[in-house]
Amino acid sequence: MTDLPELPEIDDDALKLDPAFADRFEPQFRPACQLYLISPPAIDDGFADLLAAALDAGPVAAFQLRLKGIDDHRIAALAAPLVEICRARDVAFIVNDSIGLAKRLGADGVHLGQDDGDPRDAREQLGKTAQIGVTCHDSRHLAMEAGERGADYVAFGAFYPTTTKTVEHVADPALLGWWTTVFETPCVAIGGITADNAAPLVAAGADFLAVSSAVWGHPDGPAAGVRAFETVLGQAGSAD
Repeated sequence: MTDLPELPEIDDDALKLDPAFADRFEPQFRPACQLYLISPPAIDDGFADLLAAALDAGPVAAFQLRLKGIDDHRIAALAAPLVEICRARDVAFIVNDSIGLAKRLGADGVHLGQDDGDPRDAREQLGKTAQIGVTCHDSRHLAMEAGERGADYVAFGAFYPTTTKTVEHVADPALLGWWTTVFETPCVAIGGITADNAAPLVAAGADFLAVSSAVWGHPDGPAAGVRAFETVLGQAGSAD
């Protein structure tokens, strides 16, 4: 018998995603989309008042502290009052990139980039109740891998141009629909999201909208920035 040739491994991301994929399935219940607030890239000691005002303005599920270019001791000093502000309002406090810093601060969780560690290691260090998120860019493969390693949520993006960070990967809203149709693990949409452009992401199936400059850079202040999302999040609905 002639040996069959070995078939090449299929690259999930090389297969074109059907924009109408989710439309072929009966909608399943998922909680309404929520706001996931990310800090500005740089803050000072006065930021605590801005955070409190933002969190008091409307429902926010989580706050992620994402600071670059300063050492962990300075981040820890800045973070201390922010942790208490979030805790008092039942908002999850998430640390970006660093499992060690998340553990040091007693954070509710950590968000990991592709080069920031393994979710399994984070789980071991932070405990069973920690919220562990993973950046998956525009990749179905990375998202499935993160889910297999125990991530509590996966983050896709960027969906729109953003000045917060350099955009190397552009995601299509259809990715959100595919993910929420196939998997129960929540997904976060990130990248250039504003109250004006968020509706398609909510409709596609995003469980959370990660926003930063749309809130902190709002002309009427952070509280107004949070309130601006009330309408689009109020339109979010899931089937019973």
